Amino acid sequence: MQNRLVIGVTGGIGSGKTAATDRFQTHGITVVDADLASRVIVEPGRPALAAIAEHFGGHLITADGNLDRRALREIVFADPEQRKWLERLTHPLIAQEILAQLQASQSPYTILASPLLLESSQHQMVSRVLVIDVPEAVQVARTITRDDTTEAGVKAIIAAQMAREERLRRADDVICNDQDLAHLHREVDALHETYLELAQSAEQSS
Repeated sequence: MQNRLVIGVTGGIGSGKTAATDRFQTHGITVVDADLASRVIVEPGRPALAAIAEHFGGHLITADGNLDRRALREIVFADPEQRKWLERLTHPLIAQEILAQLQASQSPYTILASPLLLESSQHQMVSRVLVIDVPEAVQVARTITRDDTTEAGVKAIIAAQMAREERLRRADDVICNDQDLAHLHREVDALHETYLELAQSAEQSS
């Protein structure tokens, strides 16, 4: 996979990452979603789910055998040590799942969408980093509307994420998504053409 072009897409909460990756998909590009990978590894029957139940207690498993993600989130965000334990268990498994999906991709290039791309080792899996960026005021307004949450709640999440300036510093490409959906689509379409050219160059050099 070393000669396959993988574009990492990230951004702060409310930046519009999903809208951007959805547009890439309309061009036939495979999108590997790190959030979905994190769900796959704790599906019923997976070793990680059994380990979580053993460590935190069986009450975290719902009647239908699934993980009560909200209850687990409340535990680990209240206790940094427990969060570290969970990360030690899940991060390597998530990386394995992401890698398997990237290797299975048949599109000219592949998108890895991850809110923690730059905070984790996932950035080592990508060739370029695309940051979907918006001003903090837009993040707050969008997330309040989308998640029916409070301004203080959104700002706490923003504070826990990588600083906007650092995220932009580490970007190879940036889409400023502070306008309408049509603008975002035009920006994605232009980058798609660029990535196709880069993918072709990578293939020729392999």
